[in-house]
Amino acid sequence: MKNGLKILLLSDTWATLALGLIGPIYAIFVAEIGGDILDASWAYFAFMFTTGIVMFLIGKWEDKIKHKEKLIIAGYSLTAIGCLSYVFVNTQITLVITQIILGLAGALYIPAFDALYSGFLDKNKETSQWGFEESMIYVVTAISAIIGGYVAKYFGFKTLFILMFAISILSIITSSFLLKNKKFLTSH
Repeated sequence: MKNGLKILLLSDTWATLALGLIGPIYAIFVAEIGGDILDASWAYFAFMFTTGIVMFLIGKWEDKIKHKEKLIIAGYSLTAIGCLSYVFVNTQITLVITQIILGLAGALYIPAFDALYSGFLDKNKETSQWGFEESMIYVVTAISAIIGGYVAKYFGFKTLFILMFAISILSIITSSFLLKNKKFLTSH
């Protein structure tokens, strides 16, 4: 496996871990800030709609960007800001703003990630290498769901959000290795 793939996989593992910590307990957090099921739905809508629309709108622009690794780093940086902003969420509007930040982050880094990942694939191993990335998402999300539940139960949501922020910083640090020279990234 090429070094570029390893870096992408590791940086996405950190981001997936960070974001997965809140996953199954999201609605409980929304209830703790005085929200209800519709507030949770609207916040999720804000995230998904922002990601989908912005990703569509900037897709052609991203095609013209020569250094897609910078888009990945910028997206992971926005992810970290989004994770940290959870600490300050105390109303439904601040929750929606946080979700919009995270939606913008995904819209920025996901297409660039996929483009770079595709470029580093070894011939005749494309399916297994995409399978590795996809399976990582499920396994890491499963593990993060358990970790997030325990952290929130025993230490509270603020601690969980600080942990999410700290882990998301690791995705920025790891992805910054994509700025190394091409020879390093394409070697095994």
